[in-house]
Amino acid sequence: MPQHPAPERGFSMRFTSTPRGARLARRLVSHRLNDWGHPYTTPVNETLTLITAELTANAVRHGHVPGRDFHVQLTLAEGTFRIEVTDTRAEKQPPSTPPNPDSASESGRGLLLVAALADDWGVTPRPAAPGKTVWAELRVRTGGRPQTHLAAPRPADSASAYGHNTKPFPATSSRRRDDLGLRPEVASYGDPRR
Repeated sequence: MPQHPAPERGFSMRFTSTPRGARLARRLVSHRLNDWGHPYTTPVNETLTLITAELTANAVRHGHVPGRDFHVQLTLAEGTFRIEVTDTRAEKQPPSTPPNPDSASESGRGLLLVAALADDWGVTPRPAAPGKTVWAELRVRTGGRPQTHLAAPRPADSASAYGHNTKPFPATSSRRRDDLGLRPEVASYGDPRR
């Protein structure tokens, strides 16, 4: 197992394995980033909040074991944020590369978004208990902006195909975005303070 540098800052908490628990985890990560000097509307906060939302939703949907919680840990060490989401279901492992979902499917894009937004991500087994940890890392250069992520241009029409108002989130570099077939105007989860 790779060694990680000692964290400069850290946040860790258990949440109920419910949609409400996933929503609370996302909000608390965003609040913690704000407290650490990355305000809500900055690319770092928005990107890590979206990654957290995807990983916690997967923990609830695919890693749920009745009566068991999931655990979230956020650390900052040497200019790299690392978010880890641990659940207790060992038999359901995410694929090592994100699946390419059917265009008509309403699910299956979470890991594709994580792979596109994060500088690195992966899955590790829990060493002393059943389950797994899905993690993602985002490197931040001085000035608080992700190293490889650029802000996406605003779409011409601010309403999505489903009639919801949307706001763009920080997209990956065009090279990575093109490799994954992502459009730059994917909607964000909105303001985490709501």
